[in-house]
Amino acid sequence: MRPEILFPLFTSVSTLKGVGPRVAPLVEKLAGPITRDVLFTAPTGLIRRSVTTVDQAVEGQVQTFIVTIDAHFPSQRPSQPWKIRAWDGTGFLTLIWFKGHGPHLERQHPKGARRAVSGKLERADGYASELQIAHPDYIVDEARAGDIPEIETVYPATHGLPSRTFRKFALEALERAPQLPEWQDAAWREREKLPGWREALAALHAPTSEADLSPLARPRRRLAYDELLAHQLALAQRKASRRSTPGPRIPSGALSDAAEKALPFKLTGAQIRSLSEIRGDMASGERMSRLLQGDVGSGKTVVAMLAMADAADAGFQSALMAPTEILARQHFETIAAPFQALGLSVILLTGRDKSAGRSAKLLGLADGTHQVAVGTHALFQDDVVFDRLALTIIDEQHRFGVNERRRLQDKGEGVHLLAMSATPIPRTLELTVFGDLDVSRIDEKPPGRTPVATRAAPTPRVPEIVERLRGAIAGGAQAFWICPLVAESDKVDLRAAEDRAADLSRHLPGVGLVHGQMPATEKDAVMQRFVDGEVSVLVATTVVEVGVNVPNASIMVIEHADRFGLAQLHQLRGRVGRWARESSCVLLYDPPLSEVAQQRLDILRRSDDGFEIAEKDLELRGGGDPLGLKQSGFPAYRLADPVAHRDLIAVAADDARLILARDPELAAPRGQALRMLQELFDWKPASPLNEAG
Repeated sequence: MRPEILFPLFTSVSTLKGVGPRVAPLVEKLAGPITRDVLFTAPTGLIRRSVTTVDQAVEGQVQTFIVTIDAHFPSQRPSQPWKIRAWDGTGFLTLIWFKGHGPHLERQHPKGARRAVSGKLERADGYASELQIAHPDYIVDEARAGDIPEIETVYPATHGLPSRTFRKFALEALERAPQLPEWQDAAWREREKLPGWREALAALHAPTSEADLSPLARPRRRLAYDELLAHQLALAQRKASRRSTPGPRIPSGALSDAAEKALPFKLTGAQIRSLSEIRGDMASGERMSRLLQGDVGSGKTVVAMLAMADAADAGFQSALMAPTEILARQHFETIAAPFQALGLSVILLTGRDKSAGRSAKLLGLADGTHQVAVGTHALFQDDVVFDRLALTIIDEQHRFGVNERRRLQDKGEGVHLLAMSATPIPRTLELTVFGDLDVSRIDEKPPGRTPVATRAAPTPRVPEIVERLRGAIAGGAQAFWICPLVAESDKVDLRAAEDRAADLSRHLPGVGLVHGQMPATEKDAVMQRFVDGEVSVLVATTVVEVGVNVPNASIMVIEHADRFGLAQLHQLRGRVGRWARESSCVLLYDPPLSEVAQQRLDILRRSDDGFEIAEKDLELRGGGDPLGLKQSGFPAYRLADPVAHRDLIAVAADDARLILARDPELAAPRGQALRMLQELFDWKPASPLNEAG
């Protein structure tokens, strides 16, 4: 039960003064459905208002004037504004209102009236000497000039809900915030000079300078640490709970050794280390929850395959789930032959399996005939029953929802989880997403991989690149051509891809096109023709999964590379250079490049280490949504910025571990206060924490 003291913060935003049926949806859109969400919405800026005169006014600044209303100029047509000319003794100022503001302005502000007016000063179009304010922020009687604030806090706004209105709601939410028992360690607070919780909130909503708005300001760091600690505590509790859940004991066996010996290459040191960590988990008798991180082409699938061989040797079944049919088929083709050589039965299960064929596969899973199932979402459907499922492997786990992952694991008792990700995440941010998982990293490339020669070129050089492509294709090469990220619209992206494919077809042989709106069968057919060498150049939109392994593809062209995240560019580049053929990646950009875009492309040209690239990307992006965090399973923090507060993440994780070691039930006074903290942020072990299992 939520403590009663928190009830005022968990009421609907409609209980705030002035939030009626029309305004409530706008507040929910900006902040969230409850009062706490408004309280946790931080200001984004400050407006400083200086009182001045027309002859001293500065264009582009927000300023306040004491004026006399001189004349009204009603609009002659609906498209024209209503204008008021005002005079302050040093010059004229024009006040402008559009869209239906009319005669009431003349009644409220008659000629001769003295008014204090404030807003952003501009020059009238075509009149260098005429100063104007469009839709003044304030126009009040001169006697109430003191009501216009010198410093005004700016909040997020949306159409129909201006910043100033939202500020009233935020201040009322602050009034409802109670004094709560202190949950932070006293020594830590003193060392960091952090204010109390209620004091920090008051400071958050009353900044007096730009420094107060910074994520590094002490009140903001205090609140960010609260949120990070609540999250890390919940993750640590979940991790402890998992460890207390028994899992099938799976020792390393002869089948896995035989599979490893049959490989046409030796495992890298990083693969051996990762496999050892996985085997340690599976043999422990506790349920494994581990993430295997590694660059594109680093050899994650081989490690997963050897773990599945161990499971089969111990009499258990494994399931490997991938987000797309193309990737699932690729995994199946990688592991099927080696497993069949060991006498193991492997099936591929996708949404395309129908009637009799599907029934036979399901029967074989249910009676234990098939030891390994590879597939897509089809694996967790209700009619899929396993005989002895003990290991689930989820590729690109952030592409699946929490419930989807859980439905697959629930098909066995204490099933071990191995999540795999080819999206390198900086170590500084790893804990925010994977705090409840153990992490293994494959940070070595397999020997024999040729580094991809990467260069940037301006878009006007496309004809030259096409000509070079013609020569490469004549020599037997194949290429990917990734189309520009034109807009957040599949249709616009698709049109750009179709235009590019049509243009390339006029100059090159064997051009194919894949995009997200194609039926899966059609898309797979084009991909297969690319794999078979019938398509020389595969044009693709960014919405399509181009993870298909095409050993002969050695050229990657990416249009508008400056609009992509570094991590995404690195992922795309990883589709070539997978074998011995010399490979290249061309990053096309529209000049001129910004300084940050230039730095990002330089990093990509210098390095092919995904983890180093992810760290550099983080440094360059600063705040906002680094690495496309929202798409990568990162928590939706309200007050913590995973970049600006990354130094606090590890501290919060350590603090959470120490708290649970001393007080696992959170029964001590600090533990009780921490329960309040978890309720406040809704970070509880049972809540969806973006976890992988």
